[in-house]
Amino acid sequence: MERQITKSSELDWKPLKEEGIKTEGIYVKILRFDEATKRPPTFLLKFEPGASYPNHIHPAGEEIYVLDGEVRSGKDELKKGDYLYMPPGSSHSVFSKTGCTLLFNIPEEVVILK
Repeated sequence: MERQITKSSELDWKPLKEEGIKTEGIYVKILRFDEATKRPPTFLLKFEPGASYPNHIHPAGEEIYVLDGEVRSGKDELKKGDYLYMPPGSSHSVFSKTGCTLLFNIPEEVVILK
């Protein structure tokens, strides 16, 4: 991986689309795309008020930083400025009552629990 600068203020929010998963009200800005894995490990997500992401497992863990708003990650309530590390194998769902913007680092694709 070479040095990279991404000017997120110059990117448009795009609807998050994942086949077979309800993602209405969630938008993404990709900050880094990994060519080796063909996926973005680092990205921003914006949740509109009431938006949610289903219960899932993180095979390689996850890092979340709350840039704005409030969000519930599993049983944890996070607010602007909060940081959450989820270890490999952990699971949770995500819901924002009021809306939020989050910075994510997810080294490996999540597995949705049905």
